[in-house]
Formats: sequence, structure tokens, C-alpha cells
Amino acid sequence: MPSLGLFMSQVFNGLALGVLLSLIAAGLTIIYGTLGVINFAHGALFVVGAYAGFSVFTHTGSFILAIAGGAVAALIVGLVMERVLIKRFYQRPHEDQILVTFGVSIVIVEVIRGIYGGVGQRVPMPSWGAGVVDMGFTVYPLYRVEILLIAAVTLGIFWILLYRTSLGLIIRAGIENQMMVRLLGLNIQRAFLVVFGLGAAAAGFAGMIYAPIVSIVPDMGFRVLIQSFVVVVLGGVGSFPGAILGGLIAGQILSLTSLFDPVYSDVMLFAAMALILIFKPQGLMGVEGRA
Repeated sequence: MPSLGLFMSQVFNGLALGVLLSLIAAGLTIIYGTLGVINFAHGALFVVGAYAGFSVFTHTGSFILAIAGGAVAALIVGLVMERVLIKRFYQRPHEDQILVTFGVSIVIVEVIRGIYGGVGQRVPMPSWGAGVVDMGFTVYPLYRVEILLIAAVTLGIFWILLYRTSLGLIIRAGIENQMMVRLLGLNIQRAFLVVFGLGAAAAGFAGMIYAPIVSIVPDMGFRVLIQSFVVVVLGGVGSFPGAILGGLIAGQILSLTSLFDPVYSDVMLFAAMALILIFKPQGLMGVEGRA
């Protein structure tokens, strides 16, 4: 049996991973819930954020600017993608959306590979993230604690935007009934653009804050994308609180399973998703009939 210190370290690893998955899945579920678009390019936007942040850090040495650069780069790529391509597929079958966004993701990843090469890059740990925290029962890396706080604050900002602003009201109304929003004379197309941009920025932001604890490679977004879709299923399609809850659950499943046998971490995650689909198809916090 693992020691208490090791077990608690894995719990905190799960929390840090969970809030990151929640952040990525929040953008994914908002895009799908509002626009009805299954965005398979979301993982590629995560990679865009990581590499853009890496470039900014290389040229400026500022990690704060690197985080902002990663989010802005993913935002710009997302806005261009939505205006040029995605808006033409809002009323198309999901199969078409999957094919076109998957194709876009391949193009983005290969462009990144052509620019940076296939060798993994390292983003140095920021000076304010170096060191460890003595929690009494375990010693834990300071930067992972900061990731937990940064992602939690970002999710809080998203919550305020969605539940305390007029834009958020339009977005949530669009999730429930797009036709009613149109009949009220609201500019739903502008709202769609903002929604897609916010979702893209969230993915890019998560990519950069995650970069210092992994080696960034062009293909890193595919696994994150799959895990994020599982989070959406666990929490419920179109549910922002569900994305948070699903991310925290997924993070703990992946982390605690790895404590005993890393080979089965993804297996257990998909097993949890299968159980949710069997017993509560709308997800833990989803609304029945929204899919």
C-alpha cells in the first residue's frame, strides 16, 4: 500500500490535472452547447497555446507574457477558424463537423511541426514557481499548487462571465434555445464568434500553464482532447458546472489509478464514462435531451 504522503501527492496531482481538464472542457462544452459544433480542433488549440507561449518566453523571458501570448495566439487562431470555416458548418451534420475540425487539427499540428520540429521543447519553470511546499503530510512542488490556483481563478472568471454578464445570459440562452435568441433580435452570430474565441483562448491558456511540467510536442493535444471529451460526457453537454465537476473527477481517476498501475489510468477513465452513459446519459449535471 502507498504511504499517506504519496497518496496525498497523487490527490493533489489529480486536483491540478482536474482543474486543467476542467478549463479545457469548459471551452469545449460551451462551444458545443451554444453552437452545436463538435470541435475536434480543440486539442490543436491547446498545442498552439503551448508553442506560442514557448516562443514568447524564449524572446522575452517573461512567463506572464508567455501565458498571455499563448491565450492570445489560440484566440486569434480560433477566431480565424470560426469566421473562415466553422460558421459554414453550424447547420451541417455532426459527421461533417467532426471531419472538418479533425482535418483542421491535423493541418495546425503539422504546421507547428514544420516550424518547431518534432523534438520536444521545454519551457523553464518560472522563478516564482520554483521550490516546494511543505504541507506536513507531504512535500509538494510549488508550481503545481500555483497551477491549481491559476486555473481555479480562471474558471471563476469564466463563471462570472457566464452567470453575471449580459453576454453570459445570451450564451446560456443560446445553449437552451437558439431560435428564441434570434427572435429576440440579438446578434447571435457575434455571440457565436465570442463563444468560439473564448473556448479557443481557454485551451491556449491551459496549454501554456501546463507546458513547464511536460515536454511540449506537436501531438500532445490529441490525448488532452480525448480526455476533455470524456470530461464533457461525465459532467454533461453544455453544462459549465458539469465541466468543472467532470474535470475534477477525471483528474482523480487518472492520478489515483496511476498510483497503483499507470497502464490502467485511461481504462478506468473510460470505464467511468461508460457507467455514466449507462446510468445517467445526460451526464452528472447535464439536462436530459441536450445533446
